[in-house]
Amino acid sequence: MFKCQSCGDKSEKWQYITQEESVPLKGGRGSANLVIKCKLCGRENSADIFPDSVKPYTGDGDRKMKTIVSFDCRGMEPVDFSPRNGWQCEAVETGTKFDDVDLSEKEWVDYDEKAKETVGIYELTHQFVRQK
Repeated sequence: MFKCQSCGDKSEKWQYITQEESVPLKGGRGSANLVIKCKLCGRENSADIFPDSVKPYTGDGDRKMKTIVSFDCRGMEPVDFSPRNGWQCEAVETGTKFDDVDLSEKEWVDYDEKAKETVGIYELTHQFVRQK
């Protein structure tokens, strides 16, 4: 979800942003990966995913927050994140790959046949850090 920096209104619905989509900006000023018109003040706001900023989160045991993507936001800022589906996971010990992982419940569990044990993601959290 995003908040308009002009009037402070927060979007009511989840927004989807991907590098594969490009939406033209009003007035022929280029394009962005996500363009939203604020329902309260009418301002057109946009966000782009910085090229080459999408990084995997690696389970190296240190449970610290890590940057997995960076956005260039114009007129809005992200305030919440819902991971939903389409994620890919890889078991640390065996390298078993799990495709189309659904993280909408902020948890995921499956069974790794190679390791003969349960694998999972638990207590998924996130934060947004403003970069200059």
